This record gives sequence, C-alpha cells and structure tokens, in this order.
Amino acid sequence: MKILLVDDQVLFRKGIRALLDEEDEFEVVGEAGDGLQALELARAARPDLVLMDIEMPICNGVEATRKIKAALPDIKVVVLTVSDEDEDLFEAIKSGADGYLLKNLRPDELFDLVHGVFRGETPVSPAVASKLVREFRRKPAREAPLPPGWELTARELEILQLVADGLSNAQIGARLCIVEGTVKNHLHNILEKLHLQNRVQAASYAVREGLVAPPSAKGRRLHGAWSEGGEDAQ
Repeated sequence: MKILLVDDQVLFRKGIRALLDEEDEFEVVGEAGDGLQALELARAARPDLVLMDIEMPICNGVEATRKIKAALPDIKVVVLTVSDEDEDLFEAIKSGADGYLLKNLRPDELFDLVHGVFRGETPVSPAVASKLVREFRRKPAREAPLPPGWELTARELEILQLVADGLSNAQIGARLCIVEGTVKNHLHNILEKLHLQNRVQAASYAVREGLVAPPSAKGRRLHGAWSEGGEDAQ
C-alpha cells in the first residue's frame, strides 16, 4: 500500500514514516509539508492513501483534501490531526475525506484503521465520532429531496457516461487507463447505489435523469449502445 504523508511538522512525519517502514505492506512514497505540495506529489506518485494534517501553511488540509479528491478521486484521504474542533471535522468530511483520526492513536490502532479504509469503512476516532452523531441527530431528517445519483462519485459518473455511450468494460478500461476488473468493481458499486440490476437499466436511468449525456446516433452504431449481450449485469 503506497502512502503519502502530509504534515508541516517534520518530526511527526519522520516518526510516522519510521512506524510505517517497519511494516512490509506499507510503502511511504512521499512527504509534503503543505497542501499544494501534497497535490503535486499525489499527482506524481499516485499513492493509495494520503494521511493529511489539517493546520498547515500555504494550503491547509481541508482545501488540499478537496483538491486531491477532485483531481484524483480514487485516492483515499484520511485526516490525521490534533484538532477535534467541530468546524475542522465537518469541513474535512464535506471536502471528501475518507476518515478523520486524532494523533493520539496507538500505532496498531492506526494500522487497523488504515486497513479499514480499503474495506469500505470510514475510520473516525471515538473522540470525534460522537460529534458526527450529534450533528446528524440535530439536522432535520430530510430538508430537501436529494438529487438523482447524488451518491455517485466523479469516477462512477465518468464510467456511467461511457456505459451510456455503449463502450464495453474492456473499452472503458482502455479509455481510462484502468484494468477491466476495476471497471467491473465500479459498475457493481454503481448498480448497488442506484438499486438497479444491469448496465442497460443504469444507462437508461442515467440518461433519463440527466446524470450523463445521451449517446449520439453515431455512438450507438459504432458500439451498440446499451446492448444486453455479454455484459448485461456489469
């Protein structure tokens, strides 16, 4: 697992790196002291995970998280900070952070929580978890209906557009420079989130709800758009 460390405190970065280097499964691919440097290194090194501090010069962790998730949505970003302030917590989550941890964790706790991110979990330190629960309880159950497809990520919408254009999984993988298995995983997640059964339904729903552009007539002739043959489920 490739990890990028982002913290303006050099001693803390070196300490975390020393801990991670003791584990064969972790590889630290870079260190950054501010958010802009973090974005540059993330683009260059393509880590699996960014451990992100909040308070940093030039560009803080919240803004850096927003920039990284916008440019590289497949990269996981977990905040690792001393701040348990409500504003930092909520802004980080809104910016796309995949977890929020405090620096008083034991090393074994940190390792377990990092692994959890790649199991689809959202690691949150107990000290701040109660804040999230209180915030959700405080808000009305539903202030306004959520728009169709709100739960889809930018990458999932991108893949959904290519499905609507009639591309096969292999063609989508080649277009996005990812393996076909990753495409299938994304499609599985799309179908789960939209509560649909196959790519035909997904493409039809996405076009009807305006999530993607309709395929052109030329695209349908070239690719056989939305064909149920061969890749009906995913």
